[in-house]
Amino acid sequence: MRPTDPLQTHLKRTSFANGAELANALAARVAGALTAAIEARGRATLAVSGGTTPKNFFIALSNLPIAWNKVTVTLVDERMVPPSNDRSNHRLASLFLLQNHAAEAAFVPLYSSPGDATAMAAAAAGKIDALAPPLDVVVLGMGTDGHTASFFPGGTTLAAVTDPACGQSVMAIEAPGAGEPRLTLTLPRIVDAGLIVLHMEGDEKHSVLTRALEAGDDAEMPVRAVLRHARTAVELFWAP
Repeated sequence: MRPTDPLQTHLKRTSFANGAELANALAARVAGALTAAIEARGRATLAVSGGTTPKNFFIALSNLPIAWNKVTVTLVDERMVPPSNDRSNHRLASLFLLQNHAAEAAFVPLYSSPGDATAMAAAAAGKIDALAPPLDVVVLGMGTDGHTASFFPGGTTLAAVTDPACGQSVMAIEAPGAGEPRLTLTLPRIVDAGLIVLHMEGDEKHSVLTRALEAGDDAEMPVRAVLRHARTAVELFWAP
C-alpha cells in the first residue's frame, strides 16, 4: 500500500505495553482535549463507546479532576434496551464513567423508551443536535468484524449511516452481528469531532485493523469509512 493512502495518513498510532498504561494515557489525552474545549468555549462534549474494552479507561478518566460540570457525555451508539439491561451502554457509562469527579458531568442517553426504532432515533437525534455539534471528543472501539460505532457489515441502514452527506445525527440499524437493534451516531457526527480516538486491545483486533487498512471496501470493513472521512487524524490507542 502506498504511504500516501489516506487510510494510512489519517491514522496516528500509539501503542502501550498493557491495558493499564493505555487506559491512563488515553484518559489523560481525553481530559486534555476536554479542558482545551472548555477553555475555548466554556463547555465540552464527549461521546463514548460500549463493550468490555473501555471500562479501565472510564475509571481512569472519571478520577481526573477536570471541570466536569462543564462537560456533557453521550454515547456513540446504544442497543435498544433500557439502562437496567446488562448490555446497555448507558448502564456501562453510569457504572464506570459517571462516577468520582465525572459524576458532575451531564449525560445525554440515546435510548428513550420502548417503541418504534425510527421514532426513537429521531428523538435521540434531537438531543444530539441540541449539543451544538461538532462534538469535541469521540472515542470509538472496533469489533473483530471491522465494525465501529454500530456500523455493522450487512447492516440494514449501513449505506445511510456511513454516508458523508447523511443529514441525520442518529439512525437505527439492525445487523446479524449486532444482537439487538441499535441506535448509532452517523458518520458526519463522528468524523467532524475535534478529537477521534480508536481504542483497541488485543492482537486479533490489531490484525483486523491492518487488514482493513490494506484491502476491502467500506461496506465490508466499516471502520474504513471513519478513517477515510475524518476531519483530523484518528488517534489509535492500542495495547496487546
